[in-house]
Amino acid sequence: MSIGFNDWLADPQVTLPWLIFFGLLAGVFWAGVIGGNLKRVLTIGAIAGTSTVAILWALGATKWFASPTLGIVFVVGMGAGLALLVTLASTGLGNKPSRNTALAMVVLGGILYYPLQPLFTFLKTNYNGWFIVALAAGAVLVGAATGYFFAKEDRKPVMRTGAIVAFLVGGLIMFDRIMQEWSPYVTSDFVSNRPIPTLGQSNDGLVAALDANPNMWMGTLDSLLHIILPTIALTLISFAGYVRYTRGNLLEVLNQDYIRTARAKGLSERTVIMRHAFRNSLIPLTTLMAWDFAGILGGAIITESVFSWVGMGTLFRRAIVSFDLNLLMGVFLITSSLAVLANLVSDLLYSALDPRIRVGSGN
Repeated sequence: MSIGFNDWLADPQVTLPWLIFFGLLAGVFWAGVIGGNLKRVLTIGAIAGTSTVAILWALGATKWFASPTLGIVFVVGMGAGLALLVTLASTGLGNKPSRNTALAMVVLGGILYYPLQPLFTFLKTNYNGWFIVALAAGAVLVGAATGYFFAKEDRKPVMRTGAIVAFLVGGLIMFDRIMQEWSPYVTSDFVSNRPIPTLGQSNDGLVAALDANPNMWMGTLDSLLHIILPTIALTLISFAGYVRYTRGNLLEVLNQDYIRTARAKGLSERTVIMRHAFRNSLIPLTTLMAWDFAGILGGAIITESVFSWVGMGTLFRRAIVSFDLNLLMGVFLITSSLAVLANLVSDLLYSALDPRIRVGSGN
């Protein structure tokens, strides 16, 4: 995939078979997400598929893929799409306070786009991770406060929607700043127009150059590109299992009495599934995901070996090969601690997903 994509960047044209494939994929996805009767599903699928084909053709014709700059139009447009998608999943598009909160976050992001650029330029050579965390926390708080203002009742889901959309819009603005380094990065002597790497955690030559001339955004772009293939490999291993677990658990939950009660109260099917059934169906999956996450932090020996990453898995393998028992005991100590921590995190998530589990709730 990496080698083929790098070759494709030499002449980035989306051919007709790929246009048809992505159009059908987008049509099926959005029709399934929004749902409705057969006429509505077909209409949504046709609109989404046609729009996707038109956008991809325009991007290919304008050589956008060769220099994928984003800009305020992309940030606002993608932000609006994410706002509607989050609102749909959280409360439904019919919830006016939630929809207005989400769109207000998109408008605010567009207003702050240009004022934030000088700050990003300052951070380019004066990187401070805590400042980035503070910006993310500020976005979440602003989103939650806006949701509280728009909602007169049932404020919690509206505040949650606003916080999520604000975080995503802030992420888009940050990603836009990172992508402004794409052309200098790709054309540098260390990359030579082949930006997707197959090995290593970073480009050693580029890292040495950035030590002399700091550029936090280019360094971040390099790290993100190096992590693409390992992330895809680790994600695909578990994705099918997660889907099957979720489907099986959801089918079981949908037969519970409280689901029939929710339907009898006249709630929409989306509300019944997303706000009542889906959260409870995630409880078994939460345990599995917590353990998998701890396992990844504890080391993915095969993935690290294939992609030449130096992590816990590589450390574990070296300890075995060199008969270094002290190092091996240290690795076991860390991995066992992660296992205990994963247990704790999953227990805390149980109470967040299912209020019945909270000890002393209602007292």
